[in-house]
Amino acid sequence: MEILPGDLLKGIDNPSDLKKLKKEQLAQLSDELRQYIIDVVSIYGGHLAASLGVVELTVALHYVFNTPYDRVVWDVGHQAYGHKILTGRRDNFITNRKLGGISGFPKRSESEYDAFGVGHSSTSISAALGMALASRYKGEYDRQHIAVIGDGALTAGLAFEGLNHAGISQSNLLIILNDNHMSIDPNVGALTKYLSGLNEKKESNELDTGHAARKTNFFESLQLQYFGPVNGHDLTALIDTLTLLKNTDGPKLLHIRTIKGKGYVPAEQNQTQWHAPGLFDKISGQILKKKADSPQPPKYQDVFGHTIIELAKQNDRIMGVTPAMPTGSSLKFMMDEMPDRAFDVGICEQHAVTLSAGMATQGLRVYCNIYSTFMQRAYDQVIHDVAIQDLPVIFCLDRAGIVGEDGPTHHGAFDIAYMRCIPNMIVSAPMNEHELRNLMYTAQLHSNSHPFAIRYPRGRGVLADWRNPFEEIPVGKGRKLRAGREIAILSLGHPGNFVTEAISKVLPNGIDPAHYDMRFAKPLDEELLHRIFNTYSKIITIEDGTVKGGFGAAVSEFAETNNYKAQITIIGIPDKFIEHGTPEELYKEIGMDAEGIAHTIQRVC
Repeated sequence: MEILPGDLLKGIDNPSDLKKLKKEQLAQLSDELRQYIIDVVSIYGGHLAASLGVVELTVALHYVFNTPYDRVVWDVGHQAYGHKILTGRRDNFITNRKLGGISGFPKRSESEYDAFGVGHSSTSISAALGMALASRYKGEYDRQHIAVIGDGALTAGLAFEGLNHAGISQSNLLIILNDNHMSIDPNVGALTKYLSGLNEKKESNELDTGHAARKTNFFESLQLQYFGPVNGHDLTALIDTLTLLKNTDGPKLLHIRTIKGKGYVPAEQNQTQWHAPGLFDKISGQILKKKADSPQPPKYQDVFGHTIIELAKQNDRIMGVTPAMPTGSSLKFMMDEMPDRAFDVGICEQHAVTLSAGMATQGLRVYCNIYSTFMQRAYDQVIHDVAIQDLPVIFCLDRAGIVGEDGPTHHGAFDIAYMRCIPNMIVSAPMNEHELRNLMYTAQLHSNSHPFAIRYPRGRGVLADWRNPFEEIPVGKGRKLRAGREIAILSLGHPGNFVTEAISKVLPNGIDPAHYDMRFAKPLDEELLHRIFNTYSKIITIEDGTVKGGFGAAVSEFAETNNYKAQITIIGIPDKFIEHGTPEELYKEIGMDAEGIAHTIQRVC
């Protein structure tokens, strides 16, 4: 289906074209830009509500500032669709997040207008400040540097660190706080209440905050010049304000108020659901669901969400913690049913981990649920606050492995490697929903007194009938799924299902591999490995993590230590950053789908 931009938008190939428009034409351009985003995302998918909320800001920024010479850094990046469309990627926008297409986030290698690569939150202030300091050092005193931060990103520690330094930097930095009261879920915490208070106290677009306001304003106390709040959907006010600030020296913060999902009623009314709704009918607002011929297995996330409630009803020491991911991780179920035992701490992964550690010192069993890619942001806390003290915090690493269209910033490729090297850490991965439930049950037992990581992928499992009675899984013990000859396949986690499919549906007759679900990357089931290496001359390991330092590397280390001479082949995520595409496309690309695994088995044989 062909999607045509509006009359003004079709003439905008870069910001210099935008500047040719009369100021009174910009409202129409904004309407056309908003409609084009809705049209494309409804058919091709992607993030929606965040970009709709900053359409006017995007137009104003490129109208007032001299981009790309002036540098605009978009925090997180899912609010940058309008920016991409106005900077030469309008006609390619239908390829957004598709294999071989443009990225869903700003990416320096994609465009000179993408000043900084983003995807995780709260990096914009530090990055833009670094650019500003570099410009000052090089004598580029006319160059502007703008950090656009919002969607809850200001709650993260890194943002506060950037604010703290910016105030004393004397740099040419403008921080735009896009205050929409949302991240993916509603914002939480004292800062949100503080910003709400600023909005209540000052409703006009008057820029002079006054001496009394400056004495009590949080941002002014950090020596940042504070302006606002300004209506972020009033183009005239935005352009006038940005023009003034462009000529105001020193570090400053502009507070704007916006509505996430602005201009599309369903997205305004349900901002969480419309953050990334998938495909939808733009006329009716109905989100389109794929029709299934038979009952579908549940998502791993929902199995976690229901299981933690079951366990919490049996064990009053169980608590849940997540940093701004209650809906995505399904901890929202527990927050609704047991609000005094489940906590959304905002976009604060470091705090989430150390908070969990503090609870663990008092005898509580905390399920700290953080997406694999975001756990990277709390690595020091995992080591320093949890592992060194050997505290039994249970890390539920959601979105492990290949995630899909969000690309390299979001793939959970590294958790096996970065958790496996930490002393005291248990690293596990369920092959299906039953194993996820049993690992969650095992982790909270009195007999377990160590940090315990359970990693599982985004999306659906394999079992429609998933509510099994809880059974303890002995820590460090795998299981044999099928016997075979000559070759043994050792899988970790969900990719074991790809192996099952390869053996049952793709491999030709006459090839008969054994298959073991190892369940633990650390500790390894050494007793089982001795039996395997004494029986089979060829070993294939499979994991949805990096091959460098991962599960296959652990098996190779075991073989070398014990002087086994078997041929070992490791299938996993190669030593490179995997781009965006559907998980099916990406797994096929790296040879981890059923056909790729079958091909490797045949080659090894």
